[in-house]
Amino acid sequence: MLANLRNIGLTDKAATVYAAVLEAGVAYPSKISEKTKLNRSTVYKILADLRLKGLVTEIERGKKLCYQIEDPSRLEGFAKRQIATAEEQYENAKKIVPDLKGLLALTPNKPRVRFFEGMEGIIAIYEEHVSATEPYEMLSYSNVDDLIKTLPKKFVADYIKQKEKVGITTRAIFPQTEFAKKYNKEIYSGTPADIHVKDRFISPEQFPFKADITIFGKNKVSIINFQDNAMIGVVIEDATITGMMRMIFELAWKGTKTE
Repeated sequence: MLANLRNIGLTDKAATVYAAVLEAGVAYPSKISEKTKLNRSTVYKILADLRLKGLVTEIERGKKLCYQIEDPSRLEGFAKRQIATAEEQYENAKKIVPDLKGLLALTPNKPRVRFFEGMEGIIAIYEEHVSATEPYEMLSYSNVDDLIKTLPKKFVADYIKQKEKVGITTRAIFPQTEFAKKYNKEIYSGTPADIHVKDRFISPEQFPFKADITIFGKNKVSIINFQDNAMIGVVIEDATITGMMRMIFELAWKGTKTE
């Protein structure tokens, strides 16, 4: 019950209070507080909010206020209002984004650092890799064994299709594993040869890195840890830092082997 109530948009505490009122039939705030282990002031605030949403009714008994559940079909109306609100917020966001981008463009030399967390955050970074509208060369250090185990298969396929669509080429340095050596055959099968990753290898014993550093776009660098216990990423947007990272990559490229 609580999980379903949360799924339609009620907070944990609101769902707990709603369920307590439903179970009691008619309930005084003091009893709800006792039942839910929430302090009384919190219960009053939640009940007031549920009443405004049309989900509970406030009645008076013996000069005391108590509450009962409105027709449960009101929950459908509550969910529909959330949809309408979300759509309105989306339209408002579309209107304001161009202005915000314009303001951001006024400070082109100011570095930007963005932090991402969890699988959704990591996927957002990889989506940004292929969000360019013009072809460019992506440079990467990556442990592809762990990377491919982490990312959803459909997302990997869509990522490669988008690289092909934009014309993004790639050079990458991998720890030399059996999978890494056949990476193009396994992952890029069916794509044009120029989209295949131009790879070079380093010793996995000497350089056992478990992450991904990618230089992409005009002036961006992403650093991603895709390990389960610390799935985080950072995108740095700065021409000077990106230029330096490109030089470091070229230095590393010269010191690696093709197989």
